[in-house]
Amino acid sequence: MDEQTEKSVSDIRTLARSIARSVQIMEVCGTHTVSIFRNGLRALLPDNVRLISGPGCPVCVTAQRHIDASIELSSLEDVIVATYGDMVRVPGRLGNLERQRGVGADVRVVNSARAAVRLARENPTKQVVFISVGFETTAPASAAVILEAEDLAIQNLTMLTAHKLVIPAMLALLADGEVPVDGFLCPGHVSVIIGSDAYRPIVEDHHIPCVVAGFEPRGILAGLAMLLRQIADADARVENAYETAVTPQGNEVAQRLMKKVFAVSNVPWRALGVIPQSGLDLAPAYRHFDALVRFAIELGEDLDHPQCRCGEVIQGKVNPNECHLFGTTCAPTTPIGPCMVSSEGTCSAWFKYNRPSQATRATGTEVKK
Repeated sequence: MDEQTEKSVSDIRTLARSIARSVQIMEVCGTHTVSIFRNGLRALLPDNVRLISGPGCPVCVTAQRHIDASIELSSLEDVIVATYGDMVRVPGRLGNLERQRGVGADVRVVNSARAAVRLARENPTKQVVFISVGFETTAPASAAVILEAEDLAIQNLTMLTAHKLVIPAMLALLADGEVPVDGFLCPGHVSVIIGSDAYRPIVEDHHIPCVVAGFEPRGILAGLAMLLRQIADADARVENAYETAVTPQGNEVAQRLMKKVFAVSNVPWRALGVIPQSGLDLAPAYRHFDALVRFAIELGEDLDHPQCRCGEVIQGKVNPNECHLFGTTCAPTTPIGPCMVSSEGTCSAWFKYNRPSQATRATGTEVKK
């Protein structure tokens, strides 16, 4: 450890002793979850400090109805479906996009939203549908693609939009009250766009400390130390441990892009149901780029696997090893839920870095490495 990291660990232990009760901190971002496991940070924490994962994996929170709609779109003639890599393996009611590709559907994995524009220009006789998911991190790029397509008069490009907003989900978890949260380790990537000031409603309305942190061990530990300091002082506020990338106001250019192209709307989340004002649909001026409108597809019901507990995992209600499917029926090669599919999924991280023994799985206790 370097000197700063050692100081953060020392501060965490000292503060945890002074609090003298169990503390539960939710890391909202899937990238935080993976970094925490990969670097063994849980093993550095005192026993009374517990980390739980929240709804910060964009693939994991995508409602089943959007997965089913993407599969339906891929089955249409002369349609190319473009999407990010993790999305192709998320199970839907009728399989997944990877299976659709195996039976002849044209499904392309892309690294950016702009690749969909290139596909549309290279394939003028086909319709290209971009499956657009993610939080405020990816939404500006999707908005820019819509504006580019409009400027170039591209007629064969549409989007299935399933973008989510982080703050409404955090507020919904607090309003539910089922999972006690003493502090939020807030996502770095999203905060670059929305700014650290965006978390003020959580502090002001719910008195829950919020700290924005980067993704390296040093930044995460510094963020946890800040959270514990606030909890020890009973003084909830917004702090920023990622000042090299995050400002109070965020990226105002990106915010204007989103505001121009999208309209904030009530959207469904996996297991969380419809959260008011928590997502982004295409604004009326750009509705002609909506794949659901162009192909007259209606979103159905969310029919999740009855034994999969992914929905509870993304709410911090259970750990992955409390699901009877974890590590047996549900594994990275045979995923039942999106939390095992996504590289940012909590179940995937547990399987790779913290897989419990059979006895531990039965009791639901956590393995600390």
